[in-house]
Formats: sequence, structure tokens, C-alpha cells
Amino acid sequence: MNDFIYSSETDQQDDEVFSFLTDYQDDEKVSEMKFDLDAMPVLPLRNLALFPHVLMPVHVGRPSSLKLIREAYKKKKEVALFSQKQAETEFPEKDDLHKYGTIAKILRILEMPDNNVTVIFQGLVRCELKQIVQDAPYIKAEVELAREDRPEKDDKNFQVLADTCKEYAITLLKLSELKDEATFAIRNIPNATASINFISNNISLSVKQKNELLSCSSILDRGQLLLRMLSTELQMAEIKANIQMRAKEDIDQQQREYFLQQQIKTIQDELGGSAQEQEIEELREKSLKMKWSAEVQEVFNKELAKLERTHSQSPDYNVQLSYLQTMLGLPWGVYTTDSLNLKNAEKVLNKDHYGLEKVKERILEHLAVLQLKNDMKSPIICLYGPPGVGKTSLGKSIAAALKRKYIRMSLGGVHDEAEIRGHRKTYIGAMPGRIIKGLAKAGSSNPVFILDEIDKLSSDRQGDPSSALLEVLDPEQNNTFHDNYLDIDYDLSKVMFIATANNLNSIPAPLLDRMELIEVSGYITEEKVEIAKKHLVPKEMEANGINKHDIKFAKKTLEAMVESYTRESGVRELEKKINKIFRKLAREYATDGFFSRKEIKPEDLYYFLGLPEYNRDKYQGNEYAGVVTGLAWTAVGGEILFVETSLSKGKGGRLTLTGNLGDVMKESAMLALEYIKAHAAMLQIEDEIFENWNIHVHVPEGAIPKDGPSAGITMATSIASALTQRKVKANIAMTGEITLRGKVLPVGGIKEKILAAKRAGIKEIIMSAENKKNIEDIQDIYLKGLEFHYVNDIKEVFALALSEEKVTDAIDFTIKKTTTKE
Repeated sequence: MNDFIYSSETDQQDDEVFSFLTDYQDDEKVSEMKFDLDAMPVLPLRNLALFPHVLMPVHVGRPSSLKLIREAYKKKKEVALFSQKQAETEFPEKDDLHKYGTIAKILRILEMPDNNVTVIFQGLVRCELKQIVQDAPYIKAEVELAREDRPEKDDKNFQVLADTCKEYAITLLKLSELKDEATFAIRNIPNATASINFISNNISLSVKQKNELLSCSSILDRGQLLLRMLSTELQMAEIKANIQMRAKEDIDQQQREYFLQQQIKTIQDELGGSAQEQEIEELREKSLKMKWSAEVQEVFNKELAKLERTHSQSPDYNVQLSYLQTMLGLPWGVYTTDSLNLKNAEKVLNKDHYGLEKVKERILEHLAVLQLKNDMKSPIICLYGPPGVGKTSLGKSIAAALKRKYIRMSLGGVHDEAEIRGHRKTYIGAMPGRIIKGLAKAGSSNPVFILDEIDKLSSDRQGDPSSALLEVLDPEQNNTFHDNYLDIDYDLSKVMFIATANNLNSIPAPLLDRMELIEVSGYITEEKVEIAKKHLVPKEMEANGINKHDIKFAKKTLEAMVESYTRESGVRELEKKINKIFRKLAREYATDGFFSRKEIKPEDLYYFLGLPEYNRDKYQGNEYAGVVTGLAWTAVGGEILFVETSLSKGKGGRLTLTGNLGDVMKESAMLALEYIKAHAAMLQIEDEIFENWNIHVHVPEGAIPKDGPSAGITMATSIASALTQRKVKANIAMTGEITLRGKVLPVGGIKEKILAAKRAGIKEIIMSAENKKNIEDIQDIYLKGLEFHYVNDIKEVFALALSEEKVTDAIDFTIKKTTTKE
């Protein structure tokens, strides 16, 4: 009998020889062996199967498998080998393994030159996998010995069966050009049972087929099944050889591709049909299950017929195939069922987001109407407000409340119209727009679709995406949305589109007109503290692997973080600061094994976050003439600003503006001065003052650009205060645009400005009478402690803001004027 030697290149002095088969005289010894069947070590095999009485080398690479092998070899324990159903499974469980395997003995572990480990196994007896009892550091399982019926020794039919299997296997090896050692080994196996197991183990069959053979409890049945498999493999090999014979000829490099195609065609003819025909038939069957209209079915059939007429090697074939697959991948007529439980929806929205009452109210109204009508077009909502207030994340909550699919599409920087409408399929690399791709990904035609950062759209020579969105966001048109690639109308009327934006000024008016605008304003300190307590702290604890019972945040600590370490309308920066604290705590625990603090107090913030980054805006008093507190809106929320006016002796009539002011703000200052000049008598200002004194208006923090008309009345009051040397009343701030006639016009960002005023300790606010409607729409919590004065004319502002008291070191314009004459 042929022997095969396995040895390591580093262990050449060992001349031990291994046979590919064990001696069948040892069957009785195997039956006498005692195995630990309740906790047998299990080695999962990829693309391999081991049969009883056969020796087989196995390359071992998984760390868990290496540990198993070394421990079993050291303790001289047997191992159960089971084949995996899928070779790529890295951590197999019971369902990932075939039911039957083989208990084997480790004969040798070979360390190969390339650092791979090869193990020589000797198959002993079949076994059946019952249940896994341990999965770490390697698998152990409860197994049961599997019964194996053998024919009588003098059974001539079985002997003939075994001999036939040998001949088939040898013929197959010859056709495969593997003639020498393997053929010699098969010919010289004297035992019929051994030959069947040896052939089953070593012939080129799939793992599934080998496990079918291994699962046979009768050697006779295994032999008959093996014979059928060998017959099939032999026929396939003969067909392949016949194809090669027919296609073989002298060919040059240019004919190589044709030769390969002929081989494929011959194989397809032998199998009874081409892959193209099978593919087309699959597409046709899928189309019959779709819930689309007769019109769409007609278009599909037309395009499918075009595919049938196209050669499979033509470039147009793949283009046409991709188009049809895209049609089949869309959720035509597929809708998820909305959850119409208003109480549950309200609970979900309140759980995920603090505040945002208007948005929640709008969603609940939509659900209520849907409950009554049972069918309606979804609203097009635009949430606008400063960054970090929860506009995008609110979309997820809405989807969860409605139990709809959620899709988000970022529009920031999109400048190609084809991103929305897609390319025509005649173009190379054409694909549908992101709307259609989003629906295909969602798998339903009524998801919650977030159009994020819609104000960041731009346009260039490739088109205007904002114009392409007009059809998408128009409830009267989007039921027949036309994608250029699809070239068929698609119904988007059931999709709930929610757009988000920071600034409405950059959104085209036609697009704004199609959306229902809901302002998501900034949060006051109390709200930020609640959001941090209920949402941000638990979220960041989990993200950093810290147990919620290990660390506590004092409420005063969160308030100090909001006031001294963040300056924003939302809570994004606050979330980053909380994350930074937990990162440092995680490092402490990883280094020392314990937390240095169980509760984070305000005095601990210096250790975690360093020096305070911001000082709370504070009212600076009214000790100087010409200093007035104004209210401004920025991208991060409301702020207070100070307008300062000073006078200097000179030729007069010169106005100097500093503080990094924009054109609109400069115009407001000039308007204010011209109004005061025209109404100098009203303020008891001598005309000679304008001739002998220069006016300098400054807005501090010159590194920050400032613009807008809302500081108009602030500048007018500042100039008037400086020219009259009258103090501005204490704890008063103002906002409003001024005209040349002295009219006070309304401005925006009222809620943010009010929040800034409260932070700074302002008690009174002056604004346009037309802004009163904005105040009435704000909750009382924001207005507590504030008194509002509504004005129509700048004269009313002067009456409210300027006191009769003059500053201590007031300029004596009369003396200055006399001195000038002398």
C-alpha cells in the first residue's frame, strides 16, 4: 500500500512515516476507545470533510483552532471535525455546522516554513453533533457516536460496487491529469470499505456532497451514492474534454477571446440553455409579482424585449439589464402601515426631543387628519433654525413615531441637477437620482425622507438642483415625479419630505413657497440643562462605555458648562464637551482601575475642560453717554452688542465707523445721524455742534463681522446720547430698523435676541410695534422677568431710553464753542 510522508522542514531527523489509511484491523480498538462525548473539542472545517479511517492534513489558521489543537495534542485528546456550511463564517454556531462529522486523532502538528500550521488527523469514527456546550476559547460540544452498518466480508455485490467506484475515480483522475500517486493509492487499497471512504474523502466533490456521503449510516448506501456522484462528475469531465477537443486548434492572441466564447457557448448548449435566456426569464417572473400599473408593465415588457434582441457581449446589454433591475428594485405600490396612535406618537416625540413644540404639534395634526381621512398627501415641512438644535435627528423621531422607513439625503454642496433627477440611461455610467435610489433603499414608497441642509444647494453649468426640487416638493406635482434615468412617472405623494435649513435667505422663493416653514429656535440655559440631563449625558456615557450608576452630573455643573464653555443656540458643542469629560474619565479608569470622581461638580470643570472659553454677556451699565445695548442675531443664536459713540474736537461733520461693520450696518449709522441732524431742535442740540465736533461710532469685538439693519435704532440712540450727553436708562436694550423719516421697522430673530437679553440681565426691551405678534407667539418661560416697549417712531425710543440725567463729566458744548470763536 502506498505511504505518504509528512514532515516539517525544521524536523527532518524524524523519519516517521504516515499511511493515508489506517489499518482496518484496528476497528475493534476504536470501538474500545473511550471518548469524552459530553464535552468533545470541535474543530470547524472550511471546504473539507474527514471520513473514518482516513488520514488528512488540515491547515489551521484561526486562533481558537490553534489553541484547541495544541491543547488536544498535549493532552492526547481526540477532536471532533465538522464541516462548515459556509466557508466564510468566522465564528460558527451549531446551525452553521453540518450534522455529521468524524472523531479524529491528532498524529502530528507541522510548523510550515511560511508560518502556517498543518495538522495530520486520523479519522476514527463517525459522530453526530447534538449541542454546543462551550464556545470560548474554542468550541466544545455534546456529540453522539453514529452507527455505521457494514456488509458481510464475502458480499460480492459490495466488492463489485467498490471496484466500480475505484475505476470511476481513476478514470476521473486521468481526465483531470492527476495520474500518478493518487491513482496508485486507489488501486492498492485492498479493503472495499476503506476504498469508498478514501475516494469520498479525496475526490473533487463539494463539501455539501461529501457531507451527504458522510451522513449515510450504511457503507453500502454510501458506496451507491458515491457511484452516482462519480458518474455525474465523470460525465461532466468527459463533456469538458470533448469541448476542449472540438475547440482545440492553432490560434493566435486575437483569436483567444473567440475561443473562450466558443467554450462557454458549447457548455451552455450542453446544459440546455444560455445564461442570457435564464436571466431574462428571471426578470420576467419577478415582473409578474410587482404591484405596478399596467402602463409600467407595458414599458417593462418593451424594454425586456429590447434586452432579448441585444447580444449578451454588447455594451448595451449591461446598460439595458441595469435599467430593468432598477425598475424591479423600486417599491412600486409598497407602503408601510402608519401608526395612528396619537398618544404613542406623542410619547416617542417627547422621549427623543425636549421642547420643539411646534414641530411635534404639526406631526400630531398630520396623524389626526390621516386617522380621520385614511388617505392624504404627506406634508412638505421645512425645519429652519441655528445648528445643533435637533432638526435632523427630529426626522428619525418622526419616522419612529409613524413607524415608517427613514431616509436621509444630504444636499450640502450638491450642484448637479442629475443628483436629483438622474441621468438619461443613454449616457455612459448613467444612474437614477438620489430620490429614486433612496426609495429603492427604503423598500417602501412612503418613507420619511430628510432633505438635509437644503439651504446649502448650489448651481453651476451642470444645472440648478434647487429648481429640480420644485417638482419633488410640490404636493400637486410629485405624484408624477419624472426621473430622467427611469423615464417613467413615479408617485412621491405619500413620501413625507422634511427639509432642514439654517438660513432661509439662500433658498429660492419658489422653493420656499412649496414648503411649510417651522422655526426650530435656540434653547435657553434651562432647556439645555434638561436636554443634557435627559439625552446627552446618557448617550455619551453609553458611547464611552461608562455605567450610568458610576458617574453623576450635578445640575449646576451642566449649567456652568452651558454658560462658560459653549456659545451656541443648539447643544452640539455641549455634547462634545460632555464627551470630552467622559473620555478623560475612561482613561482614568483604564489607567488606575477606578474613577477619581463619582460626581462631576462645577469646580471640576477646570480639570476636565481647562479655562472657561466664554464669558457670559453682561450688561455694562449706563455710566457713559453714547453707550447703548443692542440685540443681534447670529448663526449660533442671539447676542447682545454695544454701540459706542464718542465726540472729538475738529472741523466737524465727519462720521467715522469702526468695528468690522457691513454695508447695511454702515447705512443704518448714516441714516441715524441724518435723522438727528434733521431733528436737532427736538433733542435741544445746537447746530454748531455738528460743525465743530466729529462723531465716531464703534461696535466692539472688531474681529467679528457684523451686518444687518436691526441695529438702526441702537445707533440712533447712541449718537443722540453722545450729542446730548444724557445717560441711557439702566438695564434697557433695543432692536429695530430705522428709516430716514424715523419710522421703526420690524426685524427677525426675536426669540434668540430675547434669550441673549435674559442671559445678560436686561430688564426692558424696545422693539417695533409690528414685532408684538412675534412676542405673543413665544412661550411665557422665555418672557419671564422682561418688560417690552413697542414703538413706531424713533422719538418714542428716545423718550423711553434717554434719561434727563447727564453724565458726571459731560462735555460743555457752549464753552467749547466760545473757545473756538476766541
